[in-house]
Amino acid sequence: MRLISIAPIWAFRDFIGASVKREFQARYRNTILGVLWVVINPLAMIVVYTIIFSHLMHAKLPGVLGQFSYSIYLCSGILIWGFFSEIIGRSQSLFLENANLLKKINFPRICLPIVLWLNALINFGVIFSLFFFFLIFTNQFPGWVMISLIPLILLVSLMALGIGLLVGVLNVFFRDVGQFFNLFMQFWFWFTPIVYPITVLPENLKKWMLINPMTPLVAAFQDVILLGQWPIWGRLLYPFILSAAAMLAALKVFRVGARDMVDEL
Repeated sequence: MRLISIAPIWAFRDFIGASVKREFQARYRNTILGVLWVVINPLAMIVVYTIIFSHLMHAKLPGVLGQFSYSIYLCSGILIWGFFSEIIGRSQSLFLENANLLKKINFPRICLPIVLWLNALINFGVIFSLFFFFLIFTNQFPGWVMISLIPLILLVSLMALGIGLLVGVLNVFFRDVGQFFNLFMQFWFWFTPIVYPITVLPENLKKWMLINPMTPLVAAFQDVILLGQWPIWGRLLYPFILSAAAMLAALKVFRVGARDMVDEL
């Protein structure tokens, strides 16, 4: 049995497109530099990490040579985590922030998570484009293996949307859910090998780290960009199963909760 029908979503494609455009413009409205902030913020991040870790701290990765190796490792992990956490973070209050829209307009409620995902994807695309040119400028571009990032990004999207939609619906009825998950995401970040490589951890800790479904995803993302290695797809089966299960659970909860969501809001 289908949990969500595609036909109503397609029928409201203009609404989705207009919402994506409106949200993107609203983010930089009343600022002097406007859309330039889309470029300035990620560019500043890349420059800061490169200067601090490559030149000032001379940080290096075990077994990986190169002046920019740690900077690329760090930026790669933070970029994909930022995409993941943006979707989940904004999903928590998605229905609360759009309460007036939900009460006044009759449209498929699932359009809201789609709009959120598309905006997060646009933001990620802008940031990653700058990182892409940084790799070329520093002669660190890994080559055609970069196309393997597409299924990785889609898998991260599936996990983030599944978790985010589930948390977003529950947060409408139980407001403590959003507060708890904000705290949980901070711990999740540090228990994911983004700032440090998993190879530096003791063997007993590595086993626990591998329970984290984001560990193989972030590692695959970093290996593609830093080492030019194709992902070992078998290692991604575990996060795929969890992501699919999270999405199915989220859609079920969403379908049941959508009936009472407007009344609760």
